[in-house]
Amino acid sequence: AFACNTYNQRTVAQMAQVTFLAPAFAGDTLTAIASEVWKQGRGGIYDVHVSNQQGDMIAEFRGHSRTVKGTHVPTAPSE
Repeated sequence: AFACNTYNQRTVAQMAQVTFLAPAFAGDTLTAIASEVWKQGRGGIYDVHVSNQQGDMIAEFRGHSRTVKGTHVPTAPSE
């Protein structure tokens, strides 16, 4: 969600798929790295790779986003 909302435009999930590759355990430190694969018009595709503290891949996520009206932070009126 954070990756597709970085443009200060309200964006919602259109579709999401998560593949769980390995278990995570209590006390694990998980790291998620998101990348924008494609963005055009109001649509976007984002991949997120989740790994544990040993660098083992725990999960893969692919999400499709849709930009809707509005911003997260008010912007100054343009002149």
